[in-house]
Parts: sequence; C-alpha cells; structure tokens
Amino acid sequence: MSSPLSVSVAARLRAAGCVFAEDEARLILDAARTPAELAAMVERRAGGLPLEHVLGWAEFRGLRVAVAPGVFVPRRRTEFLVEQAASRAPRVLRGGTRRPVVVDLCCGSGALGLALAASLGACDLHAADIDAAAVRCARRNVGASGHVYEGDLYEPLPGGLKGRVDVLLANVPYVPTDEVGLLPAEARVHEPNVALDGGADGLHVLRRVAAEARAWLAPGGILLFETGERQVPEAVAVVSAGGLVAEVARPDEAYATAIIGTHPG
Repeated sequence: MSSPLSVSVAARLRAAGCVFAEDEARLILDAARTPAELAAMVERRAGGLPLEHVLGWAEFRGLRVAVAPGVFVPRRRTEFLVEQAASRAPRVLRGGTRRPVVVDLCCGSGALGLALAASLGACDLHAADIDAAAVRCARRNVGASGHVYEGDLYEPLPGGLKGRVDVLLANVPYVPTDEVGLLPAEARVHEPNVALDGGADGLHVLRRVAAEARAWLAPGGILLFETGERQVPEAVAVVSAGGLVAEVARPDEAYATAIIGTHPG
C-alpha cells in the first residue's frame, strides 16, 4: 500500500509530466536520506533533470552504473548491443583460453564495457571518451576492472592494442545535427551534445571509427555499434568500406538496430 508521502511525491512528478510517476517516486524515496534531500530530489526531477542524474545511477543489464550530471545516460535499448557482443565473443576467441581484449569507444559512463566484462567473467577492458566529465564517471564505474582514457576515439588508446582487440564497442552518436533539437529536453538540455550529434547525416563519427577499426581489431574481431533504422544501408556501406564484413542484428522487439563488422582475417 502506498504511503501518503509516496502518493504526494508521485502527484508532484505526474504534474510535472513524468509518465512513470509512481515508479520514479519509489526510487527517489528509496534514495533520499533526509526530508530535505527528498524535497531537493523531487524538485530537480520535476524541473526536468533526468531521473538517473537525480538518483546518481542508472540500471544497465542488472548493474547499477553511476551517472553524473552532464554525462550521457545509457539507454536500456543499448543492452541489445552488449548482448550481441557477449554472445559473439566466444566465437571470436575460437575456444581459446586467453582473456578477451575489449575496447569501449565513446564510453560515456562506461556502462557498455562494464556490462560486457560482467558477462564475459574476465577481460582486458579499455574505454575512452572525449568528454572529461564522462571519463571521470567511467573511471568511478570501471575502477580497477580496466583502464579509461580521455581523448578523441582511438587517439588515447595504447598503441600496443593495435591488431589485438577482440570486441570493439562503439556507442557513437548517430542523431543528425538538424534533428538534435527535436530530442526530448532530458537529452538535449542535460546530456552533452558530443554524445548526441552525429553530424549532417548522423554517421560522421561512425565513419571515423570504421576507417580505423580493422587496424585495431584482431583477426576475427568484431566492431559493434547502434544506429537508426533509416541509416542502416549507409552504415553497412561504411563498415564494408573499412574492410569489415557487415551484418545487421535486430531484437524481436523493433526498438534497436545493431551493426556488427567482423575482421575477415
């Protein structure tokens, strides 16, 4: 049975336009340590701050991932990308006993690499992002489980990883520049533009990733990224032009589209 306080909090959130007001009220009530903190959290959420930024964490593949203000919030649909990586990693390694080498580019909070590492049990994890706030957040999440670098795509990665990467996750931005302004306010106001804006056609960052991916991947290694449905033909062409064998994967529910590029060596 809901308490009067939870009913009151849910009513405030519902009035502010929160669709899942009751669920959000429960999470905020669980997180708040004092009445003053509760009031502040409710007002921040009612003011449009993403729930994950209010709570300080996001749930991703069963993990509680720290998310700081100004850092991209990992989307639940992107769990499909990690599922694809986890299911294909054993095939990539062909039954070997060494630890797989995983790179998480455009890592944001580090959620994808962290979740894949949890699925694989053990791996050599490296993550990178150009945004300093994201790097600080990812370092909190990854901790001693891997290495997080600040810089533009491959630039900060150790050169010794070239030709050794088994799984390359690249959560590249793919919203066309002209459509960023159409995103919900939670994204366009509170998340970094660099994590959203994919250039004129949404594929600018992908082109840069795909152009160098083969050099970093081990033979049989895979590049995985998410894209919009209408971008699929061009995204496949970009991956193929980079010398990888491209395929498209979709879950049973049509809420995500993953492209996988395999090093043919």
